Amino acid sequence: MPQITVEYSQEVTEAFDRRAFALALHPMASALIDSAVSSFKTRFYAIDDAVLGDGAPSHAMVHVDFRLLSGRPEALKLQLGKAVLALARDHIRPVPGLDIQLTVEVRDLDRPNYHKAVLAIPPAT
Repeated sequence: MPQITVEYSQEVTEAFDRRAFALALHPMASALIDSAVSSFKTRFYAIDDAVLGDGAPSHAMVHVDFRLLSGRPEALKLQLGKAVLALARDHIRPVPGLDIQLTVEVRDLDRPNYHKAVLAIPPAT
């Protein structure tokens, strides 16, 4: 169920260990929100054209959009957001001359309008 989209400035591509971030994020968030790790889906998108602040080339960003089914308390979403931000910080190496803004937004997926199916193909014998 959790749908996670991570947008990041192309300038941080080499400094951001995206796979390690996702593999650490899923079990950490799973324990906080009581959701199966197998339900997590994280997608990464490099941004090659963005303007941050005054437009200086020394600005970069990483934004995590974390969506989960509605109904969880605000305090839990606040805790999750802070934990995701700390985890992202741990998976991005500093880049000399680059100021990287890290942001996280935790949002609700409307439970009645979220639909899911799992298609499994049995292994060939």
